[in-house]
Amino acid sequence: QVQLVESGGGLVQAGGSLRLSCAVSGNIFSLNLMAWYRQAPGKERELVATADKNGGTYSAVSVKGRFTVSRDNIQNTLYLQMNSLKPEDTAMYYCAATRESIFSWPYWGQGTQVTVSS
Repeated sequence: QVQLVESGGGLVQAGGSLRLSCAVSGNIFSLNLMAWYRQAPGKERELVATADKNGGTYSAVSVKGRFTVSRDNIQNTLYLQMNSLKPEDTAMYYCAATRESIFSWPYWGQGTQVTVSS
């Protein structure tokens, strides 16, 4: 059974940085795709970034150039480095994972809150 635990959220001023971590219990090598999603109050959940087990990554247009996703298969951890944060980045950030090659996520973490003040 795979469990995902996020950490690293918090309150930061606009322009600041945070690094989110998603610790995986279980075999991370069995997880073909991992992702970061976010959901702000009153808004739909949004895909932020993905990382596959071979090192391929994707970032949404809204965060490209500011956020970097990375995956450490030795440390069993997915990261999201967030720089130049904006108030509109305020949301609950969730880690998700799948053994498949499609965006269908059976495994989710509990989320970590990121709040960016202006």
